[in-house]
Amino acid sequence: MKKFLFLSLCLIGLASCGSIDHKSQVGFNGNWTISQVSYANSDVIKVTSFDVADAKCLEGSMWKFVSNNNSGTMTISKAGCPSFSSPIVWTSTKDGTFTLKITEGEKAKRVTQGYYLQLRNQTSNSFELVDNVNVAGRNTEVVYTFMRM
Repeated sequence: MKKFLFLSLCLIGLASCGSIDHKSQVGFNGNWTISQVSYANSDVIKVTSFDVADAKCLEGSMWKFVSNNNSGTMTISKAGCPSFSSPIVWTSTKDGTFTLKITEGEKAKRVTQGYYLQLRNQTSNSFELVDNVNVAGRNTEVVYTFMRM
């Protein structure tokens, strides 16, 4: 009964936030790398991505998405940047919202901070995630371009 109640509450929560896009999620399955991180004035302004590292440090990072349970991993190992590796939990909705939790080994339900990004230009070999960040009082789009490995 507890499992049924929990699953019912999860389904109600998902329905209220936009429905899961199963076709999109299956397309993420596999190993990816961020080939480029771009944003306006990137030569002057530094942006910290996902409270982990400078946005440019994510170029070359490795990401694994497992679509049947919405889990995966991310690993940063670029020279001159802090090394970082963590499990992740993610979803993609029909309205183009991509949610990401970097769990650092904790259970996802205990991680209270996550990120809402916009999914753009998804193909079988690439996609973009767009984060809107406030830089000096102005909205700036940070675009992460993923390529399938």
